[in-house]
Amino acid sequence: MSLRKLVCTAAVAAFVVIAAPPASAQQSQPDEVDALPFMPAPATQVWATRSLSAQPGQAQPQFLRLDIGQLTPRFVTSDSPSTVKITGKIVNVGDRKVSDIVLRLERGEPLAGEDDLRNALREPAAAEAVQPKFTPVAGELQPGEQKDFTLEVPLRGADATSLQVDQPGIYPILANINGRPDFGGQARLAALSTLLPVLGVPGGETKGKVGAGAKMTVLWPIADRPRLVRLGGEGQSELVDDDLATSLSVGGRLYGLLQAYEQAISQMSTAMCLAIDPDLLRTVQAMSTGYRVRGGAEGKGQSEAELWLDRLKLAVTGRCVVALPYADADLVALNRAKLATMRTLAVTDGPKLIQDVLGVQPLPDLVWPEDGVLDQSTFDELVTPQPDKRYPGAKSLLLDPTGLADAPGTAPVGIGGKTPVTAVKIDSMVSDALQGSDSRPRTLSGVTAPVESQPVSVQNALSVLVFRAGWQGDGRNVLVAPPRRWHAPLSEMTEFLTAAQKLLAGGYATQTGLAELTSATPSVTNAKVAYPPEAGAREISAIISDSVTNQSVELNGLVAAMQQEDTAHASPADLADPLWLGLLRVMSGAWRGNEQGARSAAEISQGEIDQLTGMVGVTQPNSPILLGSGDSPIPITITNKLDVRVTVRINLADTPGIRKLDLADQVLPARGERVVRVPVEVLRSGRFPVNVRLTTPEGVPLGDTVKLEVSSSAYGTITVIVTVLAGIALVLLSGRRIYKRVRARNGENGDAPSIENVTPEKSSA
Repeated sequence: MSLRKLVCTAAVAAFVVIAAPPASAQQSQPDEVDALPFMPAPATQVWATRSLSAQPGQAQPQFLRLDIGQLTPRFVTSDSPSTVKITGKIVNVGDRKVSDIVLRLERGEPLAGEDDLRNALREPAAAEAVQPKFTPVAGELQPGEQKDFTLEVPLRGADATSLQVDQPGIYPILANINGRPDFGGQARLAALSTLLPVLGVPGGETKGKVGAGAKMTVLWPIADRPRLVRLGGEGQSELVDDDLATSLSVGGRLYGLLQAYEQAISQMSTAMCLAIDPDLLRTVQAMSTGYRVRGGAEGKGQSEAELWLDRLKLAVTGRCVVALPYADADLVALNRAKLATMRTLAVTDGPKLIQDVLGVQPLPDLVWPEDGVLDQSTFDELVTPQPDKRYPGAKSLLLDPTGLADAPGTAPVGIGGKTPVTAVKIDSMVSDALQGSDSRPRTLSGVTAPVESQPVSVQNALSVLVFRAGWQGDGRNVLVAPPRRWHAPLSEMTEFLTAAQKLLAGGYATQTGLAELTSATPSVTNAKVAYPPEAGAREISAIISDSVTNQSVELNGLVAAMQQEDTAHASPADLADPLWLGLLRVMSGAWRGNEQGARSAAEISQGEIDQLTGMVGVTQPNSPILLGSGDSPIPITITNKLDVRVTVRINLADTPGIRKLDLADQVLPARGERVVRVPVEVLRSGRFPVNVRLTTPEGVPLGDTVKLEVSSSAYGTITVIVTVLAGIALVLLSGRRIYKRVRARNGENGDAPSIENVTPEKSSA
């Protein structure tokens, strides 16, 4: 069995027990147990093994889980401790006792180049080159029991417990747990692995600087999934839930992101740039004045939001800031749905909001799309100026290398065309390592790893960053962009930024501002955008975009029917703009892979539109309507509760016995009502249920359909005419018959025999 198959390298995967011949707890040679049938996924913090879905037809019981709480040092330099220390716990998650539990830390050969490093990130590298002796951890663990441990291993030396690291390099390391479950033999029960960067060996060799240092830029994301339902006055705003209150509090995710930035900015003021989602900023601002949670409960995060927002304002003063598309909208999906106005709004509303709230001007005309990729059509729309909409067009883009073609190197490149654009490339290897398995689960040897729920570790990304600066030495640009909604703990963020600061302090890297990259003169000017097929599979689904398209048509029709009453009243934009922003929340990239979340957001935006259209409608009368004649109009009261004038059309459903007549569109004053007499013609007497509803001239329904009870004892015009004609015909026919009788009596009929000289007939006897 090959050595490579013995490797277990990556974090947060739980491994299967494979029975094997007994292995001594003091052996220094490689295990004589069977290798695991798959490689683990990259480590997470807290690094912990986890179950994998079983292969078909093969039972894979899990007995132990290994949780590594701390690894020290994470980045080895000449002044680091001379030992590697790991602490954590072992948990019996099986259904039987496990005895003779031992642990050791192994290492592999240093990775030779970029290709080896990329391969190690995809499928962890072998780590059995040096296998120190096992250290006993626990005599036995019953099901459900756990045991804390601390293991300290020398970095250097020939000792049986040493990792024997004698030169700088990027080393695969593996924490390996063996034990003996009841009814089984000694076997590897769990393992975790990651990469350990060694830039300098304590008491030994230090990696010298090779060529020009890396040009480091860090794009620090401040974003979240959309949560705002409705923006209102003090205490009137509404959120979907109150999770942001926790995230903004001490120990929360957004709190940690801001704190890590504050701690690093003094040493990395040029390199760091905040990427802020304007929708999150607007939401936190609304929370800071009081808010409610959907369902009516009062929000609990007002003070936390106020404090966090004040800290953010202070932290960004005079600093680099980038505006993400509003609500991190999926620009490609918006373009495919032909929602050009919304796409423009997504990239223009955010910079103005950031400047108003934070008092800092974001880098102008810069767009960072979701996943760092654009298709050709979306690119063309984004970079084309629209003077009528005061849109200058994007002048620079932040793109992943997979989103570019004919763009060698790491320096900014020019994308040719009618409006040339500068594309700044993100370092995909560092960023992908930060992304980890949290949102990109992989299939390993036929076993699919479930999506990891723990926060993503930065250890592998930290190792890649050290490799870029310490080993490549070609003056390359290294633009680091963590995931938009990064879930790493504060300790992990701090570790990553601390490593970056060490590289800067040691001269292995220099700080480069994002503004310097976007304004640089590209050496390549004929690059092209590329859109990988897998990017299309991650877009917001057509079902959601179709829903947004329908809602946008409805909202456009409503806006077209509105007019501002006067300067003292609201304008149509005051009412419609929040709804347009709500539609952008439905198209947020945060919903990629979360169809249910997108559907819920679409329901919320539809509800907000329905609430606005429901402010205009027909008032239900208190009693039936009585018509005095066949052409009497039906009086209908229509009401407008909006602060704008609205042009409406009164629609009567087809009703047997009543014929609708033409009626002009009506203009309702702001916050007013009118009684409109709708002309009809009653064709017969009786009671009629008449359904009435208002729409805009474009056909957008307003309010609910109202059922009117209409009664009429009068005949309509046609009925009267028919009756009169029938009467005339009856008179004429009656007169003709009378006339004939009179003539017959007076002998005026020449054919009738005379009776004057006729002798009466005698009767026979």
